[in-house]
Formats: sequence, C-alpha cells, structure tokens
Amino acid sequence: MRAAATPPLASGILTDVGRQRRVNQDAALALDLPHGGLYAVADGMGGHAAGELAANLALDTLSQHYLDGRGPPAERLAEAVQAANLAVLRHAVGEYVGMGTTLMALLVDRGAGIIAHVGDSRAYLLREGELHRLTDDHSWVAEQVRLGNLTEEEARHHQWRSVVSNGLGGEERVRLELFGLPLRAGDRLLLCSDGLSSVVADRTLLDLLLRPQAPEQAARALVNAANDAGGPDNITAVVVDVLRDQRLPHYTLPVRQGDGPLYVDVLLSAQRGSSPLTYVLLILAYFTLLGVMLIPEQRGVIALLGAALLVGVVVAQRVTRARLGRPPPRPAPIRAAYPEGEPQEARNSSG
Repeated sequence: MRAAATPPLASGILTDVGRQRRVNQDAALALDLPHGGLYAVADGMGGHAAGELAANLALDTLSQHYLDGRGPPAERLAEAVQAANLAVLRHAVGEYVGMGTTLMALLVDRGAGIIAHVGDSRAYLLREGELHRLTDDHSWVAEQVRLGNLTEEEARHHQWRSVVSNGLGGEERVRLELFGLPLRAGDRLLLCSDGLSSVVADRTLLDLLLRPQAPEQAARALVNAANDAGGPDNITAVVVDVLRDQRLPHYTLPVRQGDGPLYVDVLLSAQRGSSPLTYVLLILAYFTLLGVMLIPEQRGVIALLGAALLVGVVVAQRVTRARLGRPPPRPAPIRAAYPEGEPQEARNSSG
C-alpha cells in the first residue's frame, strides 16, 4: 500500500482576550486552499462592539472575496483586502462610527507566500534558526523612526505609540503593502496582533518558535507568554509550518516597495502591467529572426547566439525573482545566541 503524502502545510490558530480586557476585538483566519492556504489576523479598533465587528467582518469578507475572485492570486488577495476595507467602511455608521481594524494576511500558494499588510499587526519568518520580521508597523511612531525623528528607544515609550496610521475602514481606497517570498521546507511563519508583539520580546518569540512542537502548541505557548507578561491587550497568534518543498507558482511574485503602503489601485496597476522581461524577449526574438533573414549564410551562428541570449535573460530573471523573494534584510534577524541587552522595538496597541 502506498504511504500517504506529507501535507505541505500545518497551522495553529489561537486568539485570547488577555488579562486586562473584557472583550476580544481580535480575530483570526485559517482557510485551507487547493494549493496552500489563506491565513490572517485582524485587530479591531473603535470601542468594544465596533472593534469586534470590524475584525470579524474584515476576515469574513477577505476569505469570501478571495474564494469568489478570479485572476492571479496576488491580485485576488489585494482585491479581497480592498473588499474587506469597503465592508468595514460601509458598516461604520451610527454606534459604529470610527471603527476600523488592522489586517495581516498570508496567502500560501504552492511554494510561495504572499503578504498583504495594513496596520501594526506583524508577520515573522523563522528560517534556519533566525527570526526575520517581515513587516514594518504602519504607526505614527514607526514612521517617525523611519524618518529619523525618533530613536527605537524613544518610540518604545512615546505617548503616541498606540496611534495606528493605517487601517481598514479609514477611506475608500485601502493602502497596503503587498509582497511575496519563496518558502521552503522547515520554514515557520507567525502572524500576530500587537497584543503579542508589543509585549513579548523578539528573542523570546524566537525561543518559543524554535521549540519542536506542533503549530497549535506553539500558538498556545505564545499566547501564554503574552498573558504571563501581563496580557494588557487581546492576543492572537497564527503559526504556519511549511512541511515540504513545492515548486514556485508560474507568476512573478510581487516585490516589496520601499515607500511603505500604497493605494490598492496603484499596486494592482503595477501588478497587472506587462513584464519588462516580455519586451526583452520579444526584441531578442525579433532581431534574431531579422538577422537570419538578412544574413542567411550566418543563420546558424545568429540563431545560436539569439537562443543563448534568450536563455540568459530567462535565467537572470529567475535568479532575480528568487533574490527578491528572500526575507527583507531589515530589521536584523534574531538568532539563537543573543548579545547582551534588551531588544529595542516599538510598542503599538491598536485596540
């Protein structure tokens, strides 16, 4: 009898009210898909009922719109985020005026992960003993740090550290970050609300994620650590393990922009635009064919040279694609052996 194939992914999901809140305004999603899964965390804002509604409404709309959508997965994810934004915005009336939510979504499609990020919930990647923070917070203090107006230490204790500068439900067009990275067997990804990331230091996150335990147990350990540290906010953790290698999808992964979140229509226009590689290949093919026609006595050499150039361009594009998908170099990864001193990170609490 043939042994069953190892599933490509395993996930664990847990959300908790914390020690100091009466209502849980966080929500989480884990949705199995034919070639991967869709995972998300939302941290609601705007009062007890409003924040809870915003978070759950956003994730319900995100999942349904993605399932109903058509087209390349990255575009479908961005469109689903925009649909979630409009759903929150249109329900922000009456007693729910001013409600909103953060959104951190991870789409795993075969051997790739695509991140859609709005707000100050975070995504981390544990790879080969190093913890990479994949996202930067969309908050006032984080922006001041990026501009050089505040240090990391000043941001940690700033009176406006809880002010989120971007979220769903704020305006008609959502601003988001959208980027992809190749995944490989042994990777562990964490999506979390700031009730975890602002309370538990990165080096403790690393220690907990390194433990050889199932994703469900890892999520529980992370939530317990936040509660042990006082549990001042709602806590949500989604842990996703990549169990085996899969081929990359055929499309080019979206590249992380250096200017922070962009309006969704700008991102979609860039994503749908024709690839420069297509133009290069067409030009090479055209001149190769033209050379064969104009210099028939050298057609063998010209055809060979044209083919070599075409192959070289394709190989270079694949190498570039792989490099663009690597975890971003900032901030520096946290390793198992730590230097002395506490890590410096901003504390952002959105709800």
